[in-house]
Amino acid sequence: MMDKKEEKLKIIEGVEQPSSINTRILRGIKKSTGRLLTAEEYFQGIKSGNRTLLAKAITLIESNRPEHQEIASQIIERCLPLSGKSKRIGVTGVPGVGKSTFIESLGSSLVDQGMNVAVLAVDPSSNRSKGSILGDKTRMPVLSAHPNAFVRPSPSSGTLGGVARKSRETMIACEAAGYEVIFIETVGVGQSETTVHSMVDMFLLLMLPGAGDELQGIKRGIMELADMIILNKVDESSEIIINRAKTDYTNALHLLPPSDSGWIPLVCQCSSVTGKGIELVWEKISEYFSFITGNGYFDKNREQQASFWFLETLNDEIKKMLYSSPEMKKIIQEYHKKVSVNKISPFEAAQTVLKFFREKIYHE
Repeated sequence: MMDKKEEKLKIIEGVEQPSSINTRILRGIKKSTGRLLTAEEYFQGIKSGNRTLLAKAITLIESNRPEHQEIASQIIERCLPLSGKSKRIGVTGVPGVGKSTFIESLGSSLVDQGMNVAVLAVDPSSNRSKGSILGDKTRMPVLSAHPNAFVRPSPSSGTLGGVARKSRETMIACEAAGYEVIFIETVGVGQSETTVHSMVDMFLLLMLPGAGDELQGIKRGIMELADMIILNKVDESSEIIINRAKTDYTNALHLLPPSDSGWIPLVCQCSSVTGKGIELVWEKISEYFSFITGNGYFDKNREQQASFWFLETLNDEIKKMLYSSPEMKKIIQEYHKKVSVNKISPFEAAQTVLKFFREKIYHE
C-alpha cells in the first residue's frame, strides 16, 4: 500500500499518463492507413461540426503523452480564433441536488429550440484508481443522444489544476465546433467550485429546499461565487418550505458583498424532473448575459480569465519540468525523507532542491 506521504508527492507530479485515457480509442484515432490525422484535418472536422473528430481531438487534449500534446496544441491554436462566442455556465451544488438531471433538463430544452449545447465535467478523480467519477454518459441519456448536444465526462489528470486546464482547452474546441452554450459541471466538493468559476461567465449554485439546515453547510465563499441560486426538486417539497427557503437564500445573498459584475444574484426554483420552472431559469440566465454584455463585464472577465490561465499553465509546466526529471525526482525523494525525520527543516530542504533545479536549468 502506498505511503500517504508518497501518495501526496505523486499527486503533485501530474505528469503520468492517466489510465482513463483509453488506448483503444487512441489507436482508433488513426485512419485505416495507419496515419495519424494532422492538426489541420482535426480542425476542419471540428469546424464542420463532426462530433467524432471533436471527441478524438479531445482525447488528444486529455492525454499527457508528448506526441499527443504536440498535435493537441496545434489543434487548439487553430480553434482559438473561432472560440469565445459561447455562453459558459458553471453548475455546482450539494451532493444529491440533481446537477446532472438539471443540466439534462435545461440542455434538452435548449437543443429542442435549435441551440447547440455541450456539457463538460471538471472531475478531480480518485488518485488511486485514476478513474472518472462520472464514468459515462448514463446520467444524461436523453441529452447525450441528441444530435445538437455533446456530453463529455473528463478523466483525471492527477491534479485539479491539470483537469481544469484540459477542460478549458476542451471548451475552446467545443466553441470552434459551434456549441453556443457550454455547461461545466463540478464533480466532487471543495476547490473544484473555485476552479470552475475561473473559466465560466456565469455560476449557478443548485440547492434543495427544506433539506434540514436551510443553508445546508454551503461555505460563504461558494455563495459569493453564485450569480444565481436555483432551488431544484421543488416537486418534492411543499409551497411553504419552498417559499421559506427562497426567502432565506435571498436574505443570505443580500448580506454578501456586491459582485464584480454589478449583477444582483437572485433565487429561482425549478423541477428538473417535471420541467416546471426550467423556462424561467433560462430567461433569467439570458437576462444575466444581456446585463454583463451591456456593461462590458463579459469582455473584461474573459480577459482576466485568459491572464489567470496563462499563469496557471506556466506554473503547471514548471512543475512538470521539475518533477519529470529522474535526477530531480531522486533529489526530491532524498530531501523528502530528511524532512519527514526532522533532519532538515522544510524551508531549507525546499531551498536546497530549488538550488539543484536552477543549476540544472542554467547548465542545460
